[in-house]
Amino acid sequence: MSLMNELADRTLRGELRAVSRLLTLLERGDASASPAMEQLDPHTGRAYTVGITGPPGVGKSTLVDRLTAHLRQSGLTVGVLAVDPTSPFTGGALLGDRIRMQRHYLDDGVFIRSVATRGQSGGLPRIVKSMVRVLDAAGKDVILVETVGVGQTELGIMGVADSVAVAMMPESGDSIQTLKAGVMEIADLYVINKADRDGANQMATAVTNMLHLADLAKGWNPPVLLTQAHANVGVAEFWSGVEDHRKFLTDSGNLERRRVERRRQEFLESVQEELHRRVTALIRSDPTMAEILDGIDTKATEPYAAALRLLADDGKVTALFNQR
Repeated sequence: MSLMNELADRTLRGELRAVSRLLTLLERGDASASPAMEQLDPHTGRAYTVGITGPPGVGKSTLVDRLTAHLRQSGLTVGVLAVDPTSPFTGGALLGDRIRMQRHYLDDGVFIRSVATRGQSGGLPRIVKSMVRVLDAAGKDVILVETVGVGQTELGIMGVADSVAVAMMPESGDSIQTLKAGVMEIADLYVINKADRDGANQMATAVTNMLHLADLAKGWNPPVLLTQAHANVGVAEFWSGVEDHRKFLTDSGNLERRRVERRRQEFLESVQEELHRRVTALIRSDPTMAEILDGIDTKATEPYAAALRLLADDGKVTALFNQR
């Protein structure tokens, strides 16, 4: 049995060290993880994934912490992927949400991992999708994906989660601005956290009024929920809202359609990412590519035209696809 097959087998048995090692390989972009992912793929699709996004400072990490505790009390196993900003020095996750969830460390039913954004737009690296599948195959019932909270660009969560919750808090003009910028289109639930502060009810009313004006998905009206995560208030109701949305998706057939669309999109993103890596490697090693770049630098060649000529060169395209 190969090392990757063994790693996949151990992951299917729920061994946390194997899960952690495989996630590390994925985060490094190590292609050797591919055989293990192929072995795990038929065993995925059982977990339910919830994305929690929203502007910084609204208490997403506390909400995830309390929700994890609620799910464990309900007998469900939980995987948490906390997407953090990237350290400019190490390239690793900077905030380390795991520090805020230390009480779950001794619980074998919870797996927590911080994931670096590595500068990717949308606040969510593509590799998170593969990581979700690993936790799914490892037997987690619910997977919570907390995004870094970069506001208006926080749309990548749609490509990962079955249900998306947008968290906000009172006295936050940025939250309403975020809604106007397009997050309205991705939210399946709205959570007004820190609802003990002044203005919580007014914000809930404002969001509800916006929803009345929006072109919502037929048959589902996103609930607007009030929580005080630090005091564990409203967390059970939040999960109840998620369960209602899951039932709606399942009964309507939209859950399976969403997942099929996400897999196809992940394939396309993977091809783009790998081709980008190979083009970058080719630039470093191929004299012809160096000449093309020199021409672009001196304005002897127009960038878009040069790209089209490169792609029209069958030899170069073949080199890209054959490169390792």
